[in-house]
Amino acid sequence: MSFQEEYAQKLTTADKAVQAVKSGDWVDYGFNCGTVHDLDIALAKYIPNLKDVKVRVGIEMETPKIFDVPDAQDHFSVYSWFYTGSERHYASKRFITTVPHRFSEMPGYYRNELPPIDVAMCQVSPMDKHGYFSFGPSGAMQYSVFQRAKHIIVEVNPKLPRCLGGYQESVPISKVDAIVEMQDPYVRCMPDSKPSTEVDLAVAKQIVKMIPNGACLQLGIGGMPNTVGSLLAESDLKDLGVHTEMYVDAYVKMAERGIINGRKKNVNPGMQVYAFASGHQEMYDYLDDNASCMAMPVDYVNDPRIIGQHDNMISINNIVNIDLYGQANGESSGFRQISGAGGQLDFVLGAYLSHGGKSFLCCSSTFMDKQGKAHSRILPVLEPGSITTDTRPNTQYVVTEFGMVNLKGVSAWGRAERLISIAHPDFREQLIKAAEKQGIWRRSNKI
Repeated sequence: MSFQEEYAQKLTTADKAVQAVKSGDWVDYGFNCGTVHDLDIALAKYIPNLKDVKVRVGIEMETPKIFDVPDAQDHFSVYSWFYTGSERHYASKRFITTVPHRFSEMPGYYRNELPPIDVAMCQVSPMDKHGYFSFGPSGAMQYSVFQRAKHIIVEVNPKLPRCLGGYQESVPISKVDAIVEMQDPYVRCMPDSKPSTEVDLAVAKQIVKMIPNGACLQLGIGGMPNTVGSLLAESDLKDLGVHTEMYVDAYVKMAERGIINGRKKNVNPGMQVYAFASGHQEMYDYLDDNASCMAMPVDYVNDPRIIGQHDNMISINNIVNIDLYGQANGESSGFRQISGAGGQLDFVLGAYLSHGGKSFLCCSSTFMDKQGKAHSRILPVLEPGSITTDTRPNTQYVVTEFGMVNLKGVSAWGRAERLISIAHPDFREQLIKAAEKQGIWRRSNKI
């Protein structure tokens, strides 16, 4: 049988395909812009007939239709790897929970820790002449998902870029049980970024000064890493490389200007290596069939031992807040989950293993609540419910608009003093009083 004949045999409608889901099943929905669309609409219509369906999602760029099913909690529950606005909005309805993880370990979770998946589905690009469907920009752990799945459905999106890679970036038609073609295809894009603030720029300028020619970059999710990327795209730096969890728009700008070429990379020289990509249409067009870009599984990309093999590895990530001990929270506001751990700790660890490597954790010194009251992001201790994404021995550079400090090898006294020095001036005295009460303030000993 030819690949085209097999394709025709497995082709079906979304409404028919989702009938493979039964009560009690574990269902995987894809990830980021690889999350299914037509199949989601079909399952939203079908799921009221079912009970106790368990759905895994991650980095939802649109709100899945199943979230709006009446009495949703009576029919299914959702397990999210990384919250976006969709999960945050619906979390109070108690049918969504987060799954703590290190992103580098997720393929291993699927292979070894999680129960087998009854139905796995995701978006793919059209089948090539060899019978393979590319996972596009969202292949980070999709191959491992399909390894444990009893029934596999692919939703073919002709506008999804075909992303090349080293391995596990695609699936052969022989492994697929059902094929659905997306009716009105489009690729989910990130919303336009807000203009960089003066605070963003103040933080970014400090970091850019620390990046040498030939460095290898990882930019995390958020405004400050995006601002760093924008400044780098306008800089005179040379021979930068990319080894990153998330591929973002700024890399395209740098590559087109010749700032990124990967010549100095110790591992995969000349290649821009990433686990998944999320950005605007121009970025997806750039990634499509681009042999200089390598989509790889996240247990390779985010492995600190691989990250650390790159000289001058530069890791830049946002945090929500940090306490005077250097414990950094990158994912929650008290008990309210707002994002996820992702690969932040992977790159914090990996960058420090790198010869000349540096890990930067960024935040504004303050934030405003809904009543317009300012609060410090540098705290005496993390608030109850806050998640320690990066433990204190792992934290290296911390940056606010008031400065940059290095906490590696620094005592509890020294950490408190250094972090207070980059807090907003309005909060420094009360932080000193808190540090005295906690027994970690001694101006005569700064080590």
